[in-house]
Amino acid sequence: MNSSEVKLFSGTNSLYLAKEIARYYGKALGKIKLQRFSDGEYQPVIQESVRGEFIFFIQSTNAPADNFMELLLMIDAAKRASAGYIAAVIPYFGMARQDRKDKPRVAIGAKLAANLLTAAGANRVVTMDLHADQIQGFFDIPVDHLTSTAIFIPYLEHIDKTNLVFAAPDVGATKRALAYAKYFKTDLVICDKQRVRANEVAQMTVIGNVEGKEVIMVDDIVDTANTLCKAANIMHEKGARSVKAMITHPVLSGKAYENIENSHLDELIVCDTLPLKKESGKIKILSVASLFATAITNTHEHKSISSLFIENAI
Repeated sequence: MNSSEVKLFSGTNSLYLAKEIARYYGKALGKIKLQRFSDGEYQPVIQESVRGEFIFFIQSTNAPADNFMELLLMIDAAKRASAGYIAAVIPYFGMARQDRKDKPRVAIGAKLAANLLTAAGANRVVTMDLHADQIQGFFDIPVDHLTSTAIFIPYLEHIDKTNLVFAAPDVGATKRALAYAKYFKTDLVICDKQRVRANEVAQMTVIGNVEGKEVIMVDDIVDTANTLCKAANIMHEKGARSVKAMITHPVLSGKAYENIENSHLDELIVCDTLPLKKESGKIKILSVASLFATAITNTHEHKSISSLFIENAI
């Protein structure tokens, strides 16, 4: 076992989750203060010694960019205070949709974010359900990539699977949906969409039979919910008995809540990697706190992280 003491700190964006992680881990969060200047600049101040210690900073890096910058500043502060080891616990890794050059003259934001975390002084990253698995290769430091299967599959074990089918709301989610279909030995449905521009779907086709079925759509991110709701409406029209969705990260921007309330989506099941902007009767939250607490324990004690994955679910 590592002899250095573990200290957990939270950024302001993920404090609600960090408190739960700390509770499961059995240790209070470390003291850190965000000092703000009148012009909007801010400076994290670690208010206890971290010299030689094993430090975990918990912060999702969703928009605005201040959340990511705050994480970088916390890491830099710990490095300059002679922390022994610094791990960035990032339940939701922002910029992950910018993982390639899909058109001329665009940035690869995920690679830039990886470079910045390393430059700031992070020795390791612990995250969940990256938008693309290959983003792990953007880092020159270890990445522990947890998956929401460890949260969603135990939840699904208790439901009736007689007429269950899993669906991918777009072609990009096929691999994730197929993993669940294989695990539960059900059929797979794919929704093929054509976009006119980002966040706007022009046309959608359902590939597979949903008549009389209990459909569960699977994906990593729900943003405006346009795609999700359009898929739910079309599957309802094609005779689906119910349409639910399991999405790891509830970004829920723009008119997402309005879209969900006005759609035939019966339930949206999400993880608490991001804070909800408001409550909704259609949204159910499953916590990742226990999973991340165990991952922190295993990281510190040099135990396997893959032991947290559900066998054959990925």
